[in-house]
Amino acid sequence: MEQTTFVALSRMIALQRQTEMTAHNIANANTPGFKGSRKVFGDYLLTQHRVDQPSSARTIHFVQDRATHRDHAAAPHSRTGNALDVALSSDGFLAFETPRGERFGRNGRLTLDPNGRLTSSEGFPVLSTTGQPIVVAPNEASIAIAADGTVSTPNGEVGKLRVVRFEEPQKLVAEGANLYRAEEGQDPEAVEAPGVMQGMVEDSNIQPVVELTLLMAQQREFEFAAQFVEREGERSLQVIDRLLRRRG
Repeated sequence: MEQTTFVALSRMIALQRQTEMTAHNIANANTPGFKGSRKVFGDYLLTQHRVDQPSSARTIHFVQDRATHRDHAAAPHSRTGNALDVALSSDGFLAFETPRGERFGRNGRLTLDPNGRLTSSEGFPVLSTTGQPIVVAPNEASIAIAADGTVSTPNGEVGKLRVVRFEEPQKLVAEGANLYRAEEGQDPEAVEAPGVMQGMVEDSNIQPVVELTLLMAQQREFEFAAQFVEREGERSLQVIDRLLRRRG
């Protein structure tokens, strides 16, 4: 009876983690460049060792949280008309300089800081192909960003956006809503034709209606599992009570 309860509890823990991730997806449905995530679950098989199993014995399956899968599918683009906003038609990532080191993301909602540096909406400088921030001189009449990432003003070219891709993007570690960290051994590859689109941003690839449906289903499953554990506990108490009465 205890094993039955433990199996149900493992399912409840898995559902709780799944619900938290679904809620995180919903919270970022309007975050530019956000990519949704899903928990990957598997079976943890429990068998007794050094014991002969009866012919009718069954393997006990517990639910185990194995990994997180991130959906890197492309999202729709929205036209903003802002000359500093960019979207990528390729599968690459923009590079940003942060206090923790170089980070990568697809949120192209850019701006200029007081020093004229091109930065992300969080204030992180956008890096060029030379590994340096892109700086625009004061009082420039306009800024143009070409499809290959070249940033220029009426006075000439000021830099080129560093756009990279990774052989295994699933191994990128998420930091916040739309930044990723490449672990040791993950070498970024330069994207020769990034397909930069000026005046546009990539939306989140989250579909709120789908996520809300999943959230409601997960909550119902959690409630069912909780009720099952409660009834199993009551049944165990009834069995113990009957055994004590017989012995008395």
